[in-house]
Amino acid sequence: MGFIDLSGGLGRHFGSIGVALNEINTRLSVSLADELTVSGPGAERARRCVGRFCEYAGVPDRLHIEIAAAIPEHIGLGSGTQMALAVGAAINRFYGLGLSVREIAQLSDRGARSGIGIGIFEKGGVIVDGGRGPNTATPPVIAQMAVPEPWRFILVFDQRGQGLHGEQEVSAFSELPPFPQAQAERLCYLLLMRGLPALAEQDLAQFGEVITLLQQAVGEHFAPVQGGVFTSPEVAGAMAYLAEQGAVAIGQTSWGPTGFCAVASPEIAAGLLTALQRKFAGSPLSFMIASARNQPAELIGG
Repeated sequence: MGFIDLSGGLGRHFGSIGVALNEINTRLSVSLADELTVSGPGAERARRCVGRFCEYAGVPDRLHIEIAAAIPEHIGLGSGTQMALAVGAAINRFYGLGLSVREIAQLSDRGARSGIGIGIFEKGGVIVDGGRGPNTATPPVIAQMAVPEPWRFILVFDQRGQGLHGEQEVSAFSELPPFPQAQAERLCYLLLMRGLPALAEQDLAQFGEVITLLQQAVGEHFAPVQGGVFTSPEVAGAMAYLAEQGAVAIGQTSWGPTGFCAVASPEIAAGLLTALQRKFAGSPLSFMIASARNQPAELIGG
């Protein structure tokens, strides 16, 4: 849902807010094998994760990883972190290593900027992380809150492309001008004294307004390297339409191109989904309704 301090004015960089979702996820299992084999969606990425984790943890990689589902890559939904943590957590359980989620994240080299992916794996719900300071191993969770059960998120996908990632992402950050400290102070103030209290009081309108303001500020900052507040003009059009229909928390997740918004109930979400599918028929867009996951990642067996 966005960064809250890109200025680093207080010695900590990034800091972010995000939410765990149920309907789009990564699920896998691990078993003993004569040699490393990986099957299912995202197999090549998972293979790299296994190699890195087993080398750092000092355990054999004679395993079979069966991937039942994987978050699509590079569309802003934390696919890399969730795959790395799922692989690491499964191998940790398989070998009885006794590592914490934070230790798994460090061995998997995750959390270079946002700590949201680690936080939602560890705790679920809405997560605010404190960014990176001079001695940070993984960004600390400074707030974790449950999302009211009726709330729903609508995701808008542009099926033609991916957001910036890898070397492109590193280059983009290096090209951006400094983020104004006054803007970072404003976003932190809005989140702490309006957004999070509104979430605690189940006030979607107030919470959503803060997320929209945060997204607008960060999107404008990223616009020179991603082509606008939204990476995809078509997603931008759909998000404008959703805002007109009363959806809130309008934004783009990470570098996109996926857009998101929030509504107060499953019924409202279903009505908007039908309207979106009708209005944007024939476009490169697709849509999904998602619910918040207020629990940590689930580990079975071992």
